[in-house]
Amino acid sequence: MVKRFVNYVIDIIVFYVVFFCVVTAIQLLNPGLFKNVNDLPESLIGMTCYALFMCVLEAVSRGKSITKTKVVNADGKEIDFAKAFLRNIIRAIPFTPISAFGSPCEPWHDRWSDTIVIEEKKLALQKQRSDLFESVKNQTL
Repeated sequence: MVKRFVNYVIDIIVFYVVFFCVVTAIQLLNPGLFKNVNDLPESLIGMTCYALFMCVLEAVSRGKSITKTKVVNADGKEIDFAKAFLRNIIRAIPFTPISAFGSPCEPWHDRWSDTIVIEEKKLALQKQRSDLFESVKNQTL
């Protein structure tokens, strides 16, 4: 659960840095664009941008190098863009972060999208085990 929280903090920091840079660039290019935006659409725009940003980030990188974790399907296979999109749209639901509390840690965006976050080291060991089994299963004594 600690690694999941660290991942969340990293995601938020990276998102806000990128979002700030993009909004600043847009403001420099078109100063009056955000003049008439009130709080509700601004929040919806922010949540949508966060979901899309995280979707692209997960679909491209599929993991966090700092915490050595990775998002995979519940069966252990790599996620595709559609699964990353679904997973991150679910994050926009209010109180989703609270759903991560508990044991085992299974937030809504994982449960409803049939994904899990695993340590890359454990995934590599599982793949080695699977490869070993595949290589010896057809051998006879």
